[in-house]
Amino acid sequence: MRINWNYIKIIALLVVVTGLYAFSNHRSDVKKINEINIEFVGSQNLYITEAMVNKLLIQNYGSFKNVPKEKLVLNKIEKIIETNKMVKNAQVYLTIDGELEARIEQRKPIGRIEGESKFYLDEDGKRMPLSMSHSARVPIITGNVTGKSLEDVYEILKYINEDQFLRKNVIGIHVEDVDKYQLRFRMEQFTVHLGGIDGLEEKFNNFKAFYTKANRDKTLDNYNIVSLEFNNQVVCTKI
Repeated sequence: MRINWNYIKIIALLVVVTGLYAFSNHRSDVKKINEINIEFVGSQNLYITEAMVNKLLIQNYGSFKNVPKEKLVLNKIEKIIETNKMVKNAQVYLTIDGELEARIEQRKPIGRIEGESKFYLDEDGKRMPLSMSHSARVPIITGNVTGKSLEDVYEILKYINEDQFLRKNVIGIHVEDVDKYQLRFRMEQFTVHLGGIDGLEEKFNNFKAFYTKANRDKTLDNYNIVSLEFNNQVVCTKI
């Protein structure tokens, strides 16, 4: 019987490769983690710090030092990070080099409520606690903030946040009552009486047209109230 040495060599090579792969995988699995590398994506304003994340993980998961990779439950680590109310989303993964990485997306505040309770309102309309690490430069909301008026304020903030002129100039919203909202501007002395949130686009377009003309005529300082409450009109009260 003639022996096919080429066939035997191929089988032997496959056995060696499979063995090396299994050995490499085993060594990788039992390799121990020294630390977790944390990266914040998006905004550079840190409402939660790397130290806070590490402390949160140690309190709820334990130390990562000398833990074999095979014992890590990445989904559990993500959920622990996301329990922090500053965090919108967390992704935890192992790199090709065997390093443990965490990519954290923070929540984005668009307004700050200053009432009996103080908190941010984020871009999704959810309450977000104030941070000891960073204070966001967003419009301040004062006055009679209730459930309904808070919903309306969120709609106003969304519109302001999407408009470059308004985002740059509006520094505050005062809630006199439901459907009675007033805006404060950075450089101007007048207060804008917005009324309710109906027809926001038309109201703000009318206001910007008024502002452009009054700024050109250098008459902005002549007014203390600019009302947008009436249909398709800008009614001004002089000082």
